Amino acid sequence: MTLYFRNRKGFTLVELIIVILLISLAAVASLKAFSVLAGRSSEALIQSRTLDLAQLYLDEILAARFDEQTGNGGVPPYTGCRITDDGESRSAYDDVDDYNAISNEPPALINQELASVYNGYRVTVRVSCDNSVGVNTAGAKRIDLTITAVDGSVSRFTAYRGNF
Repeated sequence: MTLYFRNRKGFTLVELIIVILLISLAAVASLKAFSVLAGRSSEALIQSRTLDLAQLYLDEILAARFDEQTGNGGVPPYTGCRITDDGESRSAYDDVDDYNAISNEPPALINQELASVYNGYRVTVRVSCDNSVGVNTAGAKRIDLTITAVDGSVSRFTAYRGNF
């Protein structure tokens, strides 16, 4: 009878327990790594939405005229730089300084279908004159855009609008 058991190949109970232990350790390590990666994927989505929102605002602002007195197509250009409050509503903004002091939560977008995507985001715009850039003697208008995302992270963007 002892011969019968010696010729049999297989796992002992100790070997089986060691294999189960190793598999469970590998599963725990891989699940922990997956949870870390899954948590960071939301950061990428927030950053992507922040950049999209900044691009939407900057495209809209930079497409506007330099000043209220600037003619259509920039001719004749306004000489100087000033920040004025024309008292216009958001839909009637037609020059860069109209956007000064915007502070929206949620962001006010031209395309209202996109507005629900950006709930919880806050957008602040400041426009100022900057005579350190541009060929105009009064310089350009500096547009500072600050976006606070839903997770509280703050992103700042700056663009210049020249008088041409």
